[in-house]
Amino acid sequence: MSKKILANDGIDAKGKELLEKAGYTVETKKVPQEKLITELNSHKYVALTVRSATKVRKDIIDACPDLKVIGRGGVGMDNIDVDYAREKGIQVINTPAASSHSVAELVFAHFFGMVRFLHDANREMPQKGGTEFDALKKKYAKGIELKGKTLGIIGFGRIGQEVAKIGLGIGMKVVAHDPFLTEALIEIDIRGVSPIKVKIETFAMDKVLEEADFLTLHVPGGKVIGADQFAIMKTGVFIANASRGGVVDENDLIEALNSGKVAQAALDVFVNEPNPMKDILTHEKISLTPHIGAATEEAQERIGIELAEKIIVALNE
Repeated sequence: MSKKILANDGIDAKGKELLEKAGYTVETKKVPQEKLITELNSHKYVALTVRSATKVRKDIIDACPDLKVIGRGGVGMDNIDVDYAREKGIQVINTPAASSHSVAELVFAHFFGMVRFLHDANREMPQKGGTEFDALKKKYAKGIELKGKTLGIIGFGRIGQEVAKIGLGIGMKVVAHDPFLTEALIEIDIRGVSPIKVKIETFAMDKVLEEADFLTLHVPGGKVIGADQFAIMKTGVFIANASRGGVVDENDLIEALNSGKVAQAALDVFVNEPNPMKDILTHEKISLTPHIGAATEEAQERIGIELAEKIIVALNE
């Protein structure tokens, strides 16, 4: 059997090192989607690792008989025909835990930035800070604190629970919804103190929507929030989506922002990636990042190591 692995969307150096120590050759060059079948077959790759960019559909699965393992660096596997691959005897693995904390921190980076007008202030200060300091001070003097507010979490898996830890740590009330969980025991690690355990019960989604001052979504896909859901929310709610594009209907979001129902929104994911809708990109009430939830050095290292370890096990079964 060949011992070649194609990491088409890259892999952390430590993950690559683990695979090489196990005797595998790891190629990290980026192969265009339309040339992937030819590349996989010509070099007889036994494993393919991807992130969100590369798609692994039935055409690749059917055309590449040497492929034994498909690895997804990250959580969601909507870019892979998982069930079909497994029917064909190909193992499909992912790294669900490795990036959870990084995504959670990004959500709060957006929340803190929005409530204190950081994006706008950082753009205005270089231009006007020397001549209109007092005016800018007045303009940005109506920030709010997250402490004491209610954090609503839709989707209470690993990432949702990491978000809850941060929210609890800064003094927020947490209400969560998950169709597969009735409760979760959250462990908050505080340096120098034994872990603090907090039990969080889950509720019906409408209750979460009604109570949340800040709402964040951590679900695998599908439309979850649209006009009907916005109607239930508090006026002035802040909302973040760092899960999948389309989980929040973008057109309905724009209407909710324009009406004032939603104070501000944060988006790390988009319907038409890598070409988000212009009205989303230019809206003054949306805080934007280009799908970087898991893009920290620490998360990439954890993803690479976990992916390598699982591939080694899978290929030796």
